[in-house]
Amino acid sequence: MRHLPLLVLLAACTATNDDDPGVDSDSGSPITGIAEYAFDGRDGSSSVSYSGQVFRQVLIADMKSHMGGLTDRLNGGSFFPTEGVVEGELAFYVDFDSSVGGTVAIGVDGAEQGTYDDISSGKDLRGKLAGNDSATDHQDWITAFAGWDADGVTSPETLVDHWISVVDAQAVAWNTSPPLGPDSSPVPAVYVTPEGQDLQQLLQKFLLGAITFSQGADDYLDDDVDGKGLLADHTALVDGKSYTALEHAWDEGFGYFGAARTTPSWTLDEIADGAVDVDGSGSVDLLAEMSWGHSVNAAKRDRGAVTTTDFVGDAWTGFSEGRALIASTDAALTDDELATLKEHRDLAVLAWEKAIASTVVHYINDVLVDTDAIGTDDYSFGDAAKHWSEMKGFALSLQFSPHSPMTSTEFATLHDKFGTGPVLETATSSDIADYRAYLLEARALLGDAYGFDAANLGDTDGLNGW
Repeated sequence: MRHLPLLVLLAACTATNDDDPGVDSDSGSPITGIAEYAFDGRDGSSSVSYSGQVFRQVLIADMKSHMGGLTDRLNGGSFFPTEGVVEGELAFYVDFDSSVGGTVAIGVDGAEQGTYDDISSGKDLRGKLAGNDSATDHQDWITAFAGWDADGVTSPETLVDHWISVVDAQAVAWNTSPPLGPDSSPVPAVYVTPEGQDLQQLLQKFLLGAITFSQGADDYLDDDVDGKGLLADHTALVDGKSYTALEHAWDEGFGYFGAARTTPSWTLDEIADGAVDVDGSGSVDLLAEMSWGHSVNAAKRDRGAVTTTDFVGDAWTGFSEGRALIASTDAALTDDELATLKEHRDLAVLAWEKAIASTVVHYINDVLVDTDAIGTDDYSFGDAAKHWSEMKGFALSLQFSPHSPMTSTEFATLHDKFGTGPVLETATSSDIADYRAYLLEARALLGDAYGFDAANLGDTDGLNGW
């Protein structure tokens, strides 16, 4: 396998993790079993297809990259947006129009797919937000959505629109009356609010939850709607396709998790880096030779664990063995086969959710360190905003699986502890101490809900854990 350089770190589509504790640079793959996610259909050709899921992974990554360049454009002396201009630029990704198309911007040097049309077409982000594809949702996200309190925010869709409107407003004001941070100087980036909300991080992490995790766990891999997910038809090929509806549903869930098709041959470092030219062709196939989204974070958490975890291996085993079971029969699944398939689903989805929850723990620890730095030269408002927003954005994901070990009461308590922004340097010493205590309580809650080993949670200073 040959590694290709990334012009933009592939963690642009996941959490950054430059300060992982306990990283072993020689981390090998923990996976045994099925070596490749490759299955032939009953017509003799490959029955694996999830290009639409990769397409949305790319849109999320490219939207984050676009937001990352806004501040330099505003500071360059030639970009003075009026109301709605930046909102329109971000809508390019949320409401993607295939008739317009465009060039993929994630920055993989030598990627086989250079344009969006090379990956798929007719896809956007908005239509797949939790609540907008409600036929299979386990909750009515217009009434049940929780975790963020702001005027007009009643659903995942309205939260995304709210955050984009805030970025738009700050961009309009940037060169005349920029928003000021707690030290009365301009905020470090146009997407950082005075309250310490990094909207670039919040949007990306939330979209990974409200689209990729929600669609995977609560749609394609669920079994509560007849004819959908695990109850989809497996007696005949979909018209004009090489797969059955069940095969395709399972593949779409796998595509939203984001693992590369040959994950067992990758080290944890390679998965965390994102791209490997597996076949030595000189380019990376974004549909097969990339690790996307939550699969990358699973590797980072396994790599940084004090007590060994195997989120990557469990997810791979569940996904690959479940798909092998489906491919082993040309008939409708028997009751026993369906029960076994649900066991594979449960293994994969729980590993996926644990990877998300452990990443929340990782950022709780970062926020603890930021909080302890208040009043010292080590404190950075920008870092505090970034880490808090990654913590909060990932934590919002934990409501979207019908199979979650976290209860709705625990979820509400978790977000009460996090609040709506990090504790700021202008806070009283009492408030800082209280917030620090809330973070430790939130971390303990996650440890209990997901059965995490105490060593992986870290110490009271936010160190020596994930």
